[in-house]
Amino acid sequence: MINKNSPVPLYYQLEEYIKGLIEKGELQPGETLPPEREYAQKYKISRMTVRQAINQLVNEGYLYRQKGKGTFVSERKIEQPLQGLTSFTEEMKARGLVPGSQLVHFEIIPAPSPIAEQLTIAENTPIYDIKRIRLADGVPMALETNYISAHLAKNLTEQIANESLYDYIEGQLKVRIDSATQVIESSIASKDEAALLNIAEGAPVMLIQRKTFQKEGTPIELVKSIYRADRYKFMIELKR
Repeated sequence: MINKNSPVPLYYQLEEYIKGLIEKGELQPGETLPPEREYAQKYKISRMTVRQAINQLVNEGYLYRQKGKGTFVSERKIEQPLQGLTSFTEEMKARGLVPGSQLVHFEIIPAPSPIAEQLTIAENTPIYDIKRIRLADGVPMALETNYISAHLAKNLTEQIANESLYDYIEGQLKVRIDSATQVIESSIASKDEAALLNIAEGAPVMLIQRKTFQKEGTPIELVKSIYRADRYKFMIELKR
């Protein structure tokens, strides 16, 4: 609770108290937070102190505001470790969630020069251009665009693309996925991305670009993913 004799700032005590309620499930996702004045009256602290605590929780993603409606508890973020090379499908299953895909675009195109260079193939070589919305328990989590050589991924169909591409590559093509390079940076959702991910235009997202390789170093695919920053976070363990 709130201890006014503690050297810990009051706003931080309130912030940790509310955060604890969320993490213990006593405040559920989508639940409306009581008005600031109720916290101020209950704990005999200023509304400015309450507002500072709420702002911190909004910034950390525990809460979100809707203009004219109030402050609500956010959905819990899915945490993905950066160690190891796994697919979206494998990650969701490991967390007890049902993975899914919604195919947005599926086409064979001549490889533009920048993509051909990344895949170490000749320019205009046929490649699959696949765009999917990746789902967890039916909720959009990411917008993923894959580029794969049509010579490598023979007989790839829309039905297969709606499932796990890694299962197809390793299970049917018998191509071993050995390693990948991955770059993560912050971005904001464009109008089209926001519509597909069911978020506001300009909302923060994580842009992830991954290139996967066979054991001998031959590139298999190039992937560009737009992850919802309000539903996803990455974790890495560092040792000295």
